[in-house]
Parts: sequence; C-alpha cells; structure tokens
Amino acid sequence: MAGVSMEAIAQALGVTRPVVYACFASREELIDALLEREERRLFDGVISALPHEPPFGDPKQWMTAGFQALLKVVAEHADSWRLVLAADHDRDAVERYGNARRRVAQQVGALMGPMMKKAGVKQIDKKLPVLVEIFMSLGDGAVRAMLDDEQQWTPDELGAYVGRIVLGGFMKA
Repeated sequence: MAGVSMEAIAQALGVTRPVVYACFASREELIDALLEREERRLFDGVISALPHEPPFGDPKQWMTAGFQALLKVVAEHADSWRLVLAADHDRDAVERYGNARRRVAQQVGALMGPMMKKAGVKQIDKKLPVLVEIFMSLGDGAVRAMLDDEQQWTPDELGAYVGRIVLGGFMKA
C-alpha cells in the first residue's frame, strides 16, 4: 500500500488530483474505502461457497466441493485477496478481517455441529470450537497457497487435496 498515492490514482483514472480529493479527503480514507469494499466482496464470496444447511451426504464429496468453491472464489478475485491480506498492518483492516473470519467460523460451526451429532461424536461442545478453528486455519492456508503463483494449483486440484486432508483428520477425531 505504500506505493499508493493520490497522484498515481488520478493518473490511472485519467483525472486530476482535485477530482480524487473531491471523492476522498485523504489517501487513508481512499484505502479504507477500497479495503472495505473488497473485504465485503470476498466475505460474500466465501459465504456463498458454504452450504446453507448441513450436508449429510458423501463427506468426501461435500468437503472437496466446499474447498473447491472457496478456492474458485479466491482465484476469481486473486488481486482482492492479495490486497486484503497485505493490509495486515492496518489495525482497522485486521479488525474487519477478524470479524468476517468469526462470522464464517460461526457458519462453519453451525454446519459441523449437526454432522458431528449424527456421526455420534461425544463432547461436541468441547470439540466443535477446536475443529472449527483447525478447519478455518486450513482454509487460510489453502487461500495463501492458491495465491502463491509459484505453487501453480488449480482450485479443483488444491480443493480436492485439502478436502482429503481435512476429511481424513476429522473422521479420525
């Protein structure tokens, strides 16, 4: 973000700096607005990748499909993901990312809890928060791997791989 200037933005838009300042009082305000817009778009994409109710069918299929859907959202909006993840020094951006992550984790927990109950897992209240955090951390790692140009994964390949890893771990928990 250090390279972002009002002058550079004005030039990229083909306008003068006063036009940019008419919309945003400062560089910080512009960057905050940009980050907020991109974070909202990414959050909506992640939520849309999750099933709306617990999938009780083939666990391998839905786990793989879920990660593939997430990673397709990442691939389609890679620049936005890079922008949001690069803003980790911005306190407001970190707080917004944390809030969005917690909302996604709540949705994941709402899906996992009934599946664990159906599978006969004991002490769900104790185990569910740990499993959700592990799941979220693996998702974070998959997103970063998807954004790493050197790794050259497709969303389908990486989603299938991560889905198998997660499923193997959860089925033995």
